[in-house]
Amino acid sequence: MIQTVINDIKSKVVGAKQIVFVSGNFNVIHPGHLRLLRFAKKCGDFLVVGVNADRENGPTLISENFRLEGVQSTSWVDYAFILREPPEKFIRELKPKFVVKGQEHENQMNPELAAAESYGGKLLFSSGDVSFSSVDLLRDEFKNLSFSSIVKPKDFPERHGFKMPDLLAVVQKMKGLRVVVIGETIVDEYVTCDPLGMSQEDPTIAVTPVARDRFVGGAGVVAAHAQGFGAEVHFFSVTGKDEAAHLVRDSMKERGVDAHLYVDESRPTIRKERFRAHGKTLLRVNHFHQHPIGRDMQQKILRDLTKVLNDTKLLIFSDFNYGCLPQPLVEEIIALCLSRGVMMVADSQASSQIGYVSRFHDAFLLTPTEREARISVGDFNAGLVVLAEMLRTKARAKNVLLTLGSEGLLIHAEVSSSDKWLTDRLPAMNTAPKEVSGAGDSLLTCASMALAVGADIWQAAYLGSLAAACKLSRLGNMPLTANALTMEIKS
Repeated sequence: MIQTVINDIKSKVVGAKQIVFVSGNFNVIHPGHLRLLRFAKKCGDFLVVGVNADRENGPTLISENFRLEGVQSTSWVDYAFILREPPEKFIRELKPKFVVKGQEHENQMNPELAAAESYGGKLLFSSGDVSFSSVDLLRDEFKNLSFSSIVKPKDFPERHGFKMPDLLAVVQKMKGLRVVVIGETIVDEYVTCDPLGMSQEDPTIAVTPVARDRFVGGAGVVAAHAQGFGAEVHFFSVTGKDEAAHLVRDSMKERGVDAHLYVDESRPTIRKERFRAHGKTLLRVNHFHQHPIGRDMQQKILRDLTKVLNDTKLLIFSDFNYGCLPQPLVEEIIALCLSRGVMMVADSQASSQIGYVSRFHDAFLLTPTEREARISVGDFNAGLVVLAEMLRTKARAKNVLLTLGSEGLLIHAEVSSSDKWLTDRLPAMNTAPKEVSGAGDSLLTCASMALAVGADIWQAAYLGSLAAACKLSRLGNMPLTANALTMEIKS
């Protein structure tokens, strides 16, 4: 068998091309695999991939033939086959110039090393470099000719045993769910400008503002999303004593959210101005103070939250790291939830600021970006699956949804009645987003509410991704509704 494959490979390699070899399970081709294969392809001229054969009780989600098809469809792979022998045995026979493995294997036992060194080959470890070309990914790996900006993948539901009517039932169950949302309120302002051109005095772009639209964002839009999906929502947040605070209070009242807003006169209500022209953002200006709220206010929030927690099924931490959720307050809330059996989920955003999502320990779900996960565990080289497991272990979380922007979503999921974990991926469902901000808030809200009403992690991830795609279809942080989500599921 080995010799047949090797003869076939050599018949396709013309001249003195350098062969590179990679092997693995490749359950579902996710962005981490694509990074590995792209790195391997750059190391030589002809990339050979061995897809591990099915094994009884082995760590594979789908059959070997389907896994092989996934690898063969990847543009960087020149030759792929089912590997039925140990990789080191095949390496000794093929004698590739380079053998490539993921960075996470560097400090482990690697039998491929001795096999490669026996004939002068080298074992290389690919980088977990964050800089990955999503343009290449979309162009080469996920071409889609649909004219709709939202494309729902069909293979994921089939793989995990659910159908669209099952998702509709989950959305129906969300109605009346008791939810607490706590975190920073942000007022998003969109200043639409008419571009005038380049200033004659200095090299500055000159614009004239023609319209100003304001939306309640941050944890405020998470609360509004939850209410839009049918939940009964208690919202806890901190504002300044200013006009923006009145906007937040009025907006929450209008949407039927029970808002507990605490005024801190030492800070303004967080506000982010975006100056836009011709559909593009030219500049964002942030107005905030980042110091933590005082202990007296923390205690008041805790007392008020305790009063509503008995009837609550889900608590959402929507953290933006501007001081609303100091760690002592977080620890006390976590202890309350654990003692009362309240499901906790968390997102802790770190864009212009730094935060650690792992501080929300013992959560049922965490939804960080790749960068936020790497900051939280202090590792910028590990592969995506290893990164998700490192975060899960550090935070003692049940499930991790690693958001990857245009590369989609990596699901690192708990398996019932087992210590094992499974990983799968969902591509980004919106192929032409109008704006990228706010998608994580809708994903967090929808996925966590689905889990709270009994959906499994696969259904929750799918619904959350679909909610994010709906959000990306329009500009501004407008809350989603159950009706909008239902219509998209049915379409």
